[in-house]
Amino acid sequence: MTGEGNHDAMGGRGARQGASTQVDVVIIGAGSAGLAAVREVKKKTDSFVLINERPYGTTCARVGCMPSKALIEAANAYHARHRADAFGIRGSAGLSIDTAAVLQRVRALRDRFVAGVLKATESLGKQSIEGRARLTGPNTVEVHDQVFAAQRIIIATGSHPIVLDQWRKLGDRILTTDTFFEQETLPASMAVIGLGPLGVEMAQALARLGVKVHAFSDSDQLAGISDPAVSACLRAALSEELTLTTGHEVQLSATRDGVRVQAGPIDLEVEKVLVAIGRKPNLEDIGLSALGVKLNQRGLPPFDPTTMQIRDLPIFIAGDANAYRSVLHEAADEGFIAGVNAVSDEVACFERRTPLAVVFSSPGVAMIGQRHADLEPGQFITGCVDFSSQGRALTAQRDEGILRVYAARDGGPILGAEMCAPAAEHLAHLIALAIHRGLTAADLLAMPFYHPVLEEGLRTALREIARESQFDYSDLAACEGYQLEALD
Repeated sequence: MTGEGNHDAMGGRGARQGASTQVDVVIIGAGSAGLAAVREVKKKTDSFVLINERPYGTTCARVGCMPSKALIEAANAYHARHRADAFGIRGSAGLSIDTAAVLQRVRALRDRFVAGVLKATESLGKQSIEGRARLTGPNTVEVHDQVFAAQRIIIATGSHPIVLDQWRKLGDRILTTDTFFEQETLPASMAVIGLGPLGVEMAQALARLGVKVHAFSDSDQLAGISDPAVSACLRAALSEELTLTTGHEVQLSATRDGVRVQAGPIDLEVEKVLVAIGRKPNLEDIGLSALGVKLNQRGLPPFDPTTMQIRDLPIFIAGDANAYRSVLHEAADEGFIAGVNAVSDEVACFERRTPLAVVFSSPGVAMIGQRHADLEPGQFITGCVDFSSQGRALTAQRDEGILRVYAARDGGPILGAEMCAPAAEHLAHLIALAIHRGLTAADLLAMPFYHPVLEEGLRTALREIARESQFDYSDLAACEGYQLEALD
């Protein structure tokens, strides 16, 4: 494909009422995946348009990753006062928190991040169109009263928080991440409904900011963890700071001053409710019926995650819109794949990265590669470390949590890991690299581990795998631990 015809696309033919504008590519959605697709399409052609219905700024920068982490950092800074006495630091009981100032800082950082993202769309000029796009066929898109005829189309429309219809009647007493960060201050009590990654992060952060938090989920699974031991560790940590009720459906109803929450044996009243039960792809009314493909029960079209192509159509779907792996780096990858394929003569398959998910709770949660639930019983070895007796964790008063690493039997490669542990976000990247490279426990044990660092906990788990593998190592991978708290 080339940039030829761009003058007609933006001018002549597009100016005639009822005529279609010919372009190489139409990209629907200016989120993380859409912007990544634009970046790749621009390398090969100027004949494209980006269509986006407000709001701009990406879910991550506007209401997701970045504002939530700004809130978590403030919550953790205030919570650190509880550890001060252990370090010999006195007077922390006199500290107070200005939640209005906390939320103002969160919004200020959010606005900074969003402003940076907006530059990417503003620089496109007339090639960026604000409006709701609708597919009218596998090669045509309508927006306002204009029709674009495209050789390829990329759907990257993102997602929105799920709120049950009966809960919407409660008005502004119900919050989602789309509305939470606009609050000027925090209520005295809140219920958090949903304990996936987002629900866990927000529930703990709110509790650390002084809100009385009651968290609920109809599932016993927390933060996406599938390993029972790791899940139990997280449950114990969260239960020290907030109340947890899982395994029961939640019913909400209005009271004079707030919301009544009923779930199993629990019946209580809170001022507001944060709903975090998941996100739904923004595919309603986009015209998928015009493609002639059968949608699944979730209303999603069939697509190949290695190409992002919908069946054999000239259409690609990327990011939250396909609900495959709803995290930013995956959305960027999918936008890249879709963008490359949209301007190539042949559709290429891409090997996807090792699955990696991180939850910014405390202790942190991470899942890498194959999860415990993905593995066949008896076909893997588990190595474990308990950070309650790990040297560096003890010195930092972060001595809670466990890491469980899964490896193939008979000295085979590392398969995956789940953890609820200090420095989870950093340990996770090290393990992801090992899985991507096909490394074994012996390979990792042959590498240096400095002392004292939290990564030594990983070495402890790897040594457990090596012992069970019963392999004779002729190099430094066989070097045993001291079995002493201060040295291991």
